[in-house]
Amino acid sequence: MTGLTPLLVDSLFPNGIAHYALGGFLIGLGTAIIYLGTGIIAGASTFLESTLSYVSDLPRFNKAKYVASRNWRVVFTLSIVAGAALYTVTLGDGWWVSDVQPWRFAVGGVLVGIGTRIGKGCTSGHGVCGVGSRSRTSFVNVATFMLVAIGVAQLMSALGVSP
Repeated sequence: MTGLTPLLVDSLFPNGIAHYALGGFLIGLGTAIIYLGTGIIAGASTFLESTLSYVSDLPRFNKAKYVASRNWRVVFTLSIVAGAALYTVTLGDGWWVSDVQPWRFAVGGVLVGIGTRIGKGCTSGHGVCGVGSRSRTSFVNVATFMLVAIGVAQLMSALGVSP
């Protein structure tokens, strides 16, 4: 049985596993630092609402919890983007390596944004921090994310939709 394990790992991770492990370590470290420093579970879905408090007078965007956390949320979100850009420039294969058209990413991003607000959190908040803290709500949300994602991917494949 142990002879199958390397074959399975190689088929699941054809580019190796080290960079995934490093990425997971850095994500865990970052969320731990945020939690230990602020007492707030890290997640990216509140970014828009917290940053809109800079420019909007609407009460929805000026809740005390958003105003109090908006500075580190901006740094958190910009760090995600900067980290991806740094990887792309130093180790990546170029700026655009996907077959998916940019407009589809944009539409998908809007739909994900709506979904994260409806689901009261995103994959980083629920998947990394919530599951890590054994939150029942996060386990249910992550299971829902995964089932819907698998279902939509299968449906799109069956309909012949390609990137």
